[in-house]
Amino acid sequence: MSHSPALNLDPHSSDRMKKKILAAVTAVVIGHVGVLWALGQMKIQDLKPVHKDPLQVHFVKIQQPPKPLPPKPKEKPKPKEKPKEVKEVKVVEKQLPPPPKKVEKIQQVKTQAPKQAVEQPVVKAPPAPVVTTTTSVVPKSTPQPVPQPVTPQPSAPAADPSPKTVSIGGSGVQWSRSPRISYDGSELQGATRTVVVLIEADEKGKVTKVTLVKGSGIAALDEKVLRAVRSAKFKPYKENGVAYPIRAKQPFDLTP
Repeated sequence: MSHSPALNLDPHSSDRMKKKILAAVTAVVIGHVGVLWALGQMKIQDLKPVHKDPLQVHFVKIQQPPKPLPPKPKEKPKPKEKPKEVKEVKVVEKQLPPPPKKVEKIQQVKTQAPKQAVEQPVVKAPPAPVVTTTTSVVPKSTPQPVPQPVTPQPSAPAADPSPKTVSIGGSGVQWSRSPRISYDGSELQGATRTVVVLIEADEKGKVTKVTLVKGSGIAALDEKVLRAVRSAKFKPYKENGVAYPIRAKQPFDLTP
């Protein structure tokens, strides 16, 4: 029968250990308490606020230097002109040939012996009859043009000084500037008024005379009609290309 080895434990060793631990813990607690007490005894210094001026910031725009311009293209060198060749002209003096010598030619002239003259009888011819011819020159007469009879041109018919009585409109005389009568409807006094005038005009169509043939019964209204007709104008009245003065009647119906 085997026996386990017996443990030799000292009961007082555990008590010692406990005492050591307690002492250590107590020392730590006391140390902390001392630190806290020391901190409590310290005077808290008042911290004064520090006032500083605000920083002023200035923004500076950095300007970039201008870009350099591209270099100008180099001009091509002009080709050098070749110097013109100067040709030398040599002057050669030629010797002229000597002038030719004059050669005198001598011609021999042969003289003929004179012939003996033989005398022949001279026969005189009878004188020829003289014929005289007379020529008469008759001058030619140039024919003169026969004057042609002048046919008298028809003279334009003289304009009749008396005016022609015509109608206005249609195949008669025409207005170039018709009369404009301005009146108020109240002047007619509620009734239609008729005014008839006799108009005379010269060959140019200018109104020369206006006569009241039938009045409206209102003198002021008749005067307005006469004034309007005097300021009017006809086209020139012509017959066979000749202008004539005219006389024409014209009625005017004035309605309210």
